Amino acid sequence: MSSGSRGISRITRRTRSGGWGRTRWSRSGSSTRSSRGKSMAHDNSAHNDQLPSEDDTDLSLAEGVDDETESEPLSKKRYQIDSYGADYTVDTLVKRMNQGAFIVPPFQRKFVWSRTHASRFIESLLLGLPVPGIFLYKRTEDSKHLVIDGQQRLKSLQAYYNGLFGESKFRLTGVREPWNGLAYDELDADDQLRLDDSIIHTIIFSQKSPKDDVDSIHFVFERVNSGGIRLSPQEIRNCITSGKFTDLTVALNKDPSWRHIYGPESGRAKDQELIIRVLALSEDGDKYERPMATFLTKFSEKMNKSSDKDLDRLAKIFKRTVQLSWDALGQSAFRPVRTLNAAVLDGFMAALARHLAAGEDLSVDQVRSAYNSLMKDARFREGWERATSDEESVQKRLEVASQAIDAS
Repeated sequence: MSSGSRGISRITRRTRSGGWGRTRWSRSGSSTRSSRGKSMAHDNSAHNDQLPSEDDTDLSLAEGVDDETESEPLSKKRYQIDSYGADYTVDTLVKRMNQGAFIVPPFQRKFVWSRTHASRFIESLLLGLPVPGIFLYKRTEDSKHLVIDGQQRLKSLQAYYNGLFGESKFRLTGVREPWNGLAYDELDADDQLRLDDSIIHTIIFSQKSPKDDVDSIHFVFERVNSGGIRLSPQEIRNCITSGKFTDLTVALNKDPSWRHIYGPESGRAKDQELIIRVLALSEDGDKYERPMATFLTKFSEKMNKSSDKDLDRLAKIFKRTVQLSWDALGQSAFRPVRTLNAAVLDGFMAALARHLAAGEDLSVDQVRSAYNSLMKDARFREGWERATSDEESVQKRLEVASQAIDAS
């Protein structure tokens, strides 16, 4: 590639017949949708791998949380997805990262590559070797791109061009001569140009329909993320629904009473997910539809657009709910056997939050009495022992718990 082609991205699109379309060039590196782009309908009911692995349930049990919803089948709806390929030059990718046009979600896995690992990736580009591509989701609200897969590669390039690995000068290490020990600004002009003009293939997609949820992003993220560590449903949700409400749940997760109830902080954001469940069922429980994962994602999306006043109201209700629960129940809270039971927790705490939101002034003794009577109620037991994500079970938990609080 000549020096006159720097900053150019080659955009490759599939034709409707499935073959590769023409190659187009864009000096800005942008990837404007053309009529030749392929619109693909994905049916996530057609593949057995759409069912969640038992690993999620097992990992939650290892953390001391019993949650049957993690083994529920996922939604069977169909999606219409637009996707296309773009061959970005390295200097364009770095520019987009520095400008914030490509966004690594703040709750995605942290940068984990070592300096040597990052250096060898950059060496591959200097050698002219092919490297794995990256995967981006184009947001409709602002046209920015969410990094679904490839953050380690992108952050390595960004760090090398910006000159710092952590807090020290980023010089390549563990690579061959003449590049070993050199920072970007110490490469000779030809090597800088070779790296600048190196191509990394990118797949960009956006969801055309349905417009009322972002499940497809969840599915794509779960399948293509190559970080090497399986992300939990809430870790994926944090990536695709980042915003004010998500930030709030991270803050609420540090509440002292909540930490007493849940125990040590989850390494998989399970505690944060349960906070969202309590808030979602207390606010929108009457509208609940399975699967639970989709319900929580939709609620998070909606609340990210809420006013600061609404979020402050939710925070106060949640803190009051967990404070009363801890004061009344102590270490045995929501543990009908030995592990924390997610269905017992969401049923009672969501009902309690509703009563507090309605202005009721409940005492510790009232809360303890309501919980003790509830745990003896056969109807409530049915709601937390079997098919806990079914609409009937969820409504039964909320209704019976509310009745117990009324009678306390």
